[in-house]
Amino acid sequence: MVADIAYLQQSQQQISQLETLFQRQREAFRANPMPSAEQRIQWLKSLRELLFTEQEALIAAISQDFSNRSADETRLAEIMPSLHGIHYSAKRLKKWMKPSRRRVGLAFQPASAKVVYQPLGVVGVIVPWNYPLFLAIGPLVGALAAGNRVMIKMSESTPATSQLVKDLLARIFPEDLVAVALGEAEVGVAFSRLPFDHLLFTGATSIGKHVMRAAAENLTPVTLELGGKSPAIVSADVPLADAAERIAFGKTMNAGQTCVAPDYVLVPEDRVDGFVEAYRQAVKGFYPQLTDNPDYTAIINERQLGRLKGYLADAEAKGARLVPLFPEAQGRRLPHTLVLNATDDMKLMQDEIFGPLLPVVPYRNIDDAFSYINDRPRPLALYYFGYGRGEQQRVLNETHSGGVCLNDTLLHVAQDDMPFGGIGPSGMGHYHGHEGFLTFSKAKGVFIKQRFNAAKLIYPPYGKAIQKLIFKLFVR
Repeated sequence: MVADIAYLQQSQQQISQLETLFQRQREAFRANPMPSAEQRIQWLKSLRELLFTEQEALIAAISQDFSNRSADETRLAEIMPSLHGIHYSAKRLKKWMKPSRRRVGLAFQPASAKVVYQPLGVVGVIVPWNYPLFLAIGPLVGALAAGNRVMIKMSESTPATSQLVKDLLARIFPEDLVAVALGEAEVGVAFSRLPFDHLLFTGATSIGKHVMRAAAENLTPVTLELGGKSPAIVSADVPLADAAERIAFGKTMNAGQTCVAPDYVLVPEDRVDGFVEAYRQAVKGFYPQLTDNPDYTAIINERQLGRLKGYLADAEAKGARLVPLFPEAQGRRLPHTLVLNATDDMKLMQDEIFGPLLPVVPYRNIDDAFSYINDRPRPLALYYFGYGRGEQQRVLNETHSGGVCLNDTLLHVAQDDMPFGGIGPSGMGHYHGHEGFLTFSKAKGVFIKQRFNAAKLIYPPYGKAIQKLIFKLFVR
């Protein structure tokens, strides 16, 4: 009872602090509503220097939260893209900030028009647990580049990383510019209810619905990055070793705890056995063993581990054949497992898997593969493996997804010059690079007229000869 009371008091205190921080940021924004390019670039450079200097501490904290996270995976998937994204934005920011000149029609001359890119104000960012650094820094970079104040809600599932990120950002940014909020689910709910000028959420589709509902109360625009069941298609003629190795890289990274990880793979029915063997060889080449292997990332916590084991038990009970690629398990290092004969009534075919389990679904021809994908909610990513240009184009034309890789996985997310975002159940809106700057800016149209006013010709009263001439010239 005493512990429960203390927990409630702490949550209430954190929620009260959220509201105070929000007001401080709003006031600070009103005092400086259009930060200069030089100021924004300095913010980004300070952030980049901090991440580069503190990368070992960040690697250690993330590994602590996972019980084991590969240090090289953290460098590859969190630190490196964060540093590159900051550099990319800082280098191009002055160009992005320039007003865009627009055409004025002859009927409205003399006048000029332009679009100016104005900061929105206070931006909220809700960070998931799977990539707690990259998915905090990416939105932060876009929001700062656009000149905003930023509040970040870190995940309660990564306490060591969340606290470290809070402490590190406090070194270089005052809280009225960048503030980090910690706390359990109740704090997250309160965070999503704040009247932000924009709210970006990355996480599960089910939670995204609640976030969007809360934001709607304030008419807060949202960017939702929700994941979903991202398919991989193996073509009828691609070398199986090529496809298996690249799919295995995408699926084993972070033990499959990636929103754009291949969730299931569609394989021609006469190639399933060959794919299973090629995939086994690829994964075993990456990870000869699980025990004491620092390269193999663990599942984030016992709850997620139990969920994944439940998926396996449910699939096996409903007739699936499980092909574990390792005989042993250690701690929360869940053995990578292929699932054959998967059916739609199995839980792992209904929910995003988010772990090292890969269903292999046979198909007869490419049209059947497209139908299988299009009959289901639109995914965040789609991966196709085949070198024929014609079929590659069909994939792009005949399926919908947030993004596509042809003959690769995951790496489209790391391209700074491409937008990243979902579609339908996998999310809405985009960020990264220039699209991030645009997402966190108001593109404000400005129409400019000076002393001479030709529009007087169309003022009432109507029926004058000059008006009839104007209508004859321009209403056609």
